[in-house]
Amino acid sequence: MCMRRCVVGLTFCTCYLASYLTNKYVLSVLKFTYPTLFQGWQTLIGGLLLHVSWKLGWAEINSSSRSDVLTWLPASVLFVCIIYAGSRALSRLAIPVFLTLHNVAEVIICGHQKCFQKEKTSPAKICSALFLLAAAGCLPFNDSQFDPDGYFWAVIHLFCVGDLLSVLDFPFLYFYRFHGSCCASGFLGFFLMVSTVKLKSLMTPGQCAAWIFFAKVITAGLSILLFDTILTRATVGCLLVGGLGEALLVFSERKGS
Repeated sequence: MCMRRCVVGLTFCTCYLASYLTNKYVLSVLKFTYPTLFQGWQTLIGGLLLHVSWKLGWAEINSSSRSDVLTWLPASVLFVCIIYAGSRALSRLAIPVFLTLHNVAEVIICGHQKCFQKEKTSPAKICSALFLLAAAGCLPFNDSQFDPDGYFWAVIHLFCVGDLLSVLDFPFLYFYRFHGSCCASGFLGFFLMVSTVKLKSLMTPGQCAAWIFFAKVITAGLSILLFDTILTRATVGCLLVGGLGEALLVFSERKGS
């Protein structure tokens, strides 16, 4: 079982790394910035692969009534916004910056659980949320490659992700990662979705959070080497604070599981 979990975790990290780097290359280097086309293409590829997986018995899809489908509409709207805003933001921002801003979605989820679901929040998780907010809040003032449009779309992206994960019930939740722009990106997005679902089904929340954190670290690190990224000391400081915040989030999840 331990070996199986390691294989699933490493597969997830590989898909995560390949998906983000491919998306960034096409969005930034090739300048293919048509988010509506991204959305249609990724949904088409993902839908076809999901249908094939269902036919082959690799995935289970429960049939639902029309009334159930109607309840998915709000989440579907957020899904569209996530893909559109995420593509726009990733095309303009460095991957470490994008991931640091994306982490604020965890703060939104934590706030919703604390205020509306009345869940008990550990001190480590509260400190994590504060660090994540501090890192994201300081980045615009210290980013030497600051792009106002990129930050604008990143804010929309993270709020949509936070609302979708904390409030609404959507059957194909992990399709929000389909913000690529080419065939390779479509397949990578699908495999990332499948590996994420497998990761969450085999591991505890703490173990899953640790693998996601590891995937983000290696993705952010390699992106700095592969893409034109300017990092000042202040920017690095913000990224490290964000990393510390997410490390505390992993610690709180592992302690609670």
